[in-house]
Amino acid sequence: MSGNAILSAKEFGIHSMSFDQKQRALITGASSGIGKATALAFAKAGVDVALVSRSVEKLAVVAQAAQHIGVNAKAYSVDLACVDQVQKQIQAIAHDFGDIDILVNNAGMAYVASLSETCLSDWQKVLDLNLTSVFQCIMGILPGMRDRKKGTIINVVSIAGKQAFPNWGAYCASKAGLLALSQTLAQEERPHGIRVSAICPGAVNTELWDAVGADFDRSKMLSPEIVAQSILHTALLPQQAVIDELTLMPSVGVL
Repeated sequence: MSGNAILSAKEFGIHSMSFDQKQRALITGASSGIGKATALAFAKAGVDVALVSRSVEKLAVVAQAAQHIGVNAKAYSVDLACVDQVQKQIQAIAHDFGDIDILVNNAGMAYVASLSETCLSDWQKVLDLNLTSVFQCIMGILPGMRDRKKGTIINVVSIAGKQAFPNWGAYCASKAGLLALSQTLAQEERPHGIRVSAICPGAVNTELWDAVGADFDRSKMLSPEIVAQSILHTALLPQQAVIDELTLMPSVGVL
């Protein structure tokens, strides 16, 4: 498979979605990178997609591409950094789009600075977007999943949630917290028929690296499409199976 290939469910070895009925997914950070690739991979698999991001213009392009594939796709502009509003906004999206079967929490931000140089406002900004907004998204969707006694929640964490890197302290802390959130939620919601997965990719060639100006060979990184295929596979496993945690690394290792 080429790095940019987006495979259908059949091509990926998943047959008809266990698809007794149409499924709907809500994907955050869907305007670019992993979120965009996941939206298009889901669309190819026949999953309707509610797309969430701040960027209205970019989001509209992704929604249109998914619609052309043949699924229902809608764009919703939400600033997930405004954490006190997120739960109600996510609930409103679910009311408008329909019951959400799959929640993919992908939105996040990078931040590079030593801990000694990290001011409290920056620390809080990273924690709010990378951790607290995910909690709020979950709280917006979880009651409906509990009522239906089924659902899949996939949190895109990072290898940084499992391994610390110097000058990435705030980011590592936020992702370690997200991993712990995922693990706790999985245990709490298993009796309610809800599956929770944590996807922990290594370096992925996305716009995140433009923001921090890191000097890496990005050609050796994972592509967003490769990560998206792992998310798709996780989401479409038969209901009696779950991937609790998946670490996905570039074949060259940590860059």
